[in-house]
Amino acid sequence: MNPWWQSAVIYQIYVRSFADTNGDGVGDLGGVRSRLPYLRELGVDGVWLTPFYRSPMRDGGYDITDHRDVDPMFGTLADFDALLADAHALGLRLIVDLVPNHTSDTHPWFSSPHRRERYIFRPGRGDGPPNDWESVFGGPAWSKDPHSDDWYLHLFDASQPDLDWDDPAVRQEYAAVLRFWLDRGVDGVRIDVAHGLVKAPGLPDAGHAGQDHRGGILPYFDQDDVHEVYRDWRKILDSYPGERIGIAEAWAPTADRLANYTRPDELHQAFNFPFLLSPWRAEAVRAVIDQTMRTNPAPTWVLSNHDVQRHVTRLGSLDRARGATLLMLALPGSAYLYQGEELGLPEVLDLPDGARQDPTWRRSQGREPGRDGCRVPMPWTGEAPAFGFSASAATWLPIPPDWRPLSVQAQRTPDSTLTMYRRALHIRRRMTGPLHWQDAPDGVLAFTRAALTCTTNLTDRDVDVVPPGALLLASTVLAAARPTGAVCLPPGATAWWH
Repeated sequence: MNPWWQSAVIYQIYVRSFADTNGDGVGDLGGVRSRLPYLRELGVDGVWLTPFYRSPMRDGGYDITDHRDVDPMFGTLADFDALLADAHALGLRLIVDLVPNHTSDTHPWFSSPHRRERYIFRPGRGDGPPNDWESVFGGPAWSKDPHSDDWYLHLFDASQPDLDWDDPAVRQEYAAVLRFWLDRGVDGVRIDVAHGLVKAPGLPDAGHAGQDHRGGILPYFDQDDVHEVYRDWRKILDSYPGERIGIAEAWAPTADRLANYTRPDELHQAFNFPFLLSPWRAEAVRAVIDQTMRTNPAPTWVLSNHDVQRHVTRLGSLDRARGATLLMLALPGSAYLYQGEELGLPEVLDLPDGARQDPTWRRSQGREPGRDGCRVPMPWTGEAPAFGFSASAATWLPIPPDWRPLSVQAQRTPDSTLTMYRRALHIRRRMTGPLHWQDAPDGVLAFTRAALTCTTNLTDRDVDVVPPGALLLASTVLAAARPTGAVCLPPGATAWWH
């Protein structure tokens, strides 16, 4: 039998936006626990939680002050243990975030006598920073140290200083943090910025502005020595029973370099961002799928997460989003879903300026919208204004009033997006075998896996296809058969046949 994670569907929960149990307008661990039966009914195999650790929340919890405790905003360690126990009782695996590239600037280390050993400090060049590195959130990746004439590195917000992984104390600390959560019983860790821990010796200039943080060749990402860390962590993961896993959030210049993170003695999975970013064209999507299958024997697939625009908006329509989802779920490997995509939630593009909290918004002085639009709280029931997310109307990000028909309660209907996801996840459990491409009209992708055929129309026009069997599921209603026996597949649609 193959390991559980090779075909699992993992549901990502952005804890602040999933469900609130104490009425403060912010999601919490108790809210996640209360909705676990919903996830079991949906048909996922596991849950990945975004950070719930102690944090000043300058970057949504990815700026951590204590990796071994729960921020009071989200509950307590006892709440976490109860959540984990309930998840396991329902047959759901639980994965937590590990954030090893940086800490909060309020972390005790950043004000300790060892701060210059554990973080990256350098003298400036003239009146400027030590080199030309750029922050992922915009602007320079260096800030002046208020306690000296030196500068400190932060590849993200200035409140998130990068750790120096050449320091043995840093390596020992994060190995201990990993063991802490494995000892509590988690089934795995998702590693934030997994490609960023090790920087090129001497911290050389990138040599150009407009640095491509999503896979460009850079002296601060995807350095060869980072793999030593994951070989050590794999030994730790393998020392625990129950197939505990490590998942890399990694960007790399090529598919082959990304595959390095999942070598047999390193991590189990790496997120497949090229698939997420692929244009909606048949040749582009097929090329990404082929490349993924060539370089990774246990691939992952993902369309949305807490850092990117929701795929309903990114792809241009709900029809395309539903079709892309069925295409993704038919592929061999593991799939990651982001909370609310099963409701067809769009990106919220018109959040009030005063509500936005993403540091990208702050650092760009409003030129970049940031990621708040994909983090708006989940609508559960048709009761405005918080739609069952919270007893408080003042949620941490406002929920659009027109989300009423998108709530979980409103979508308990036969043709809803939620129902499509549930049916797809139920059918997916029976899918086996490798992918074999089939001939198809221009702009259409068709492949088989054992007795299942998946057909997706990536054009903007109706396309007639000959049914390869009985219809199992479609992302939209298909027109009646033509006199020739062909069926009309609308633009953006995917159909599963048996």
